[in-house]
Amino acid sequence: MSDLPFTLDQLRILKAIAAEGSFKRAADSLYVSQPAVSLQVQNLERQLDVPLFDRGGRRAQLTEAGHLLLSYGEKILSLCQETCRAIEDLQNLQGGTLIVGASQTTGTYLLPRMIGLFRQKYADVAVQLHVHSTRRTAWGVANGQVDLAIIGGEIPGELAESLEIISYAEDELALILPVNHPFAKLEKIQKDDLYKLQFIALDSQSTIRKVIDQVLSRCDIDTRRLRIEMELNSIEAIKNAVQSGLGAAFVSTSAITKELQMGVLNCATIEGVVVKRTLWLIFNPNRYRSKAAEAFSQEILPQFATPGWNQELLKTSRREVVVTTTVDTVEAELSTSHED
Repeated sequence: MSDLPFTLDQLRILKAIAAEGSFKRAADSLYVSQPAVSLQVQNLERQLDVPLFDRGGRRAQLTEAGHLLLSYGEKILSLCQETCRAIEDLQNLQGGTLIVGASQTTGTYLLPRMIGLFRQKYADVAVQLHVHSTRRTAWGVANGQVDLAIIGGEIPGELAESLEIISYAEDELALILPVNHPFAKLEKIQKDDLYKLQFIALDSQSTIRKVIDQVLSRCDIDTRRLRIEMELNSIEAIKNAVQSGLGAAFVSTSAITKELQMGVLNCATIEGVVVKRTLWLIFNPNRYRSKAAEAFSQEILPQFATPGWNQELLKTSRREVVVTTTVDTVEAELSTSHED
């Protein structure tokens, strides 16, 4: 180890500076002094004999060499975290960490219920829930930063071969109306009635909006004819707007359980149309799977899944093989040139 021109602390500092954009904010995030951060960077640049930062601007910008070191440094740090979690696992769920990822809707309304059940049984396990876009969540799983995730959007094509992608559940999208809307009194409405409504939707560039539009199109609903009167940036804001009588909206049924029980929203039925999307369970079969992740997969996931989902795919465990493979992969990458 003495032959390596960098330490793990130096890699952590490099990553913090890149994330924070300045030496001072990086020092604050790491709870060390700014001079200590600057000294470590100077030592690292001297040991590597290359500049890692372009100090001409207001932000700390990485040089090409800096980006190269950061890309490998993140893999090294991820492997170190994985190693620590594997060692913690020896305590047989008396501690350890479970990291679950989710896209926005599943992370807001579904995963908290699942985690609550898990914590009732395994109170000593620290659980982290990372809620991000489908793309960012999928990369977190691929990089080993997240144990498993439940997402509703489209998974990046470049990750399809490295991830195990399982059809997990069907998520119905409900048409919600203000309780005093004329259509709320009808047992069913017709598909053409949708074009008479004023709709409230998420921003057209949001992943959830694109998924909803795709699902509606598969149900022969022309989304171009829907009158979008207002775009908001959250499901909660949309529900409140509908409740206030500002329009109608399509939202996941998991997001409106409380409102339907309280009678503050109406859920309309469309004749001959059931709008559903698939929720996907993703994990990386080539990363270490902790006992906490296995317990969550075997005991909690089946309770919320659509009947008939393929739970057998979760039972493959590659613990010892995976750790060895990952180490070999990192060593091989460090010995080859950067191709990105």
